[in-house]
Amino acid sequence: MRTKTLYRRDGERIGISRFPNFHKSGSIAGMKRLYYGKNALLVRCGSWIYNVSDEPRIYHNLAH
Repeated sequence: MRTKTLYRRDGERIGISRFPNFHKSGSIAGMKRLYYGKNALLVRCGSWIYNVSDEPRIYHNLAH
């Protein structure tokens, strides 16, 4: 499963903590299957992976 990465300073600037998240050691496939849906947009910021599907511009424009 693929995620994009977001720098911590950018995450703090946009308030990434308001999105649902799980630890980087968790199963991306499992979280998509059980909770987020297969088309969820996931971004890793620090030790956490955030579901930013509500704001796709974060995934497409800010993350790399």
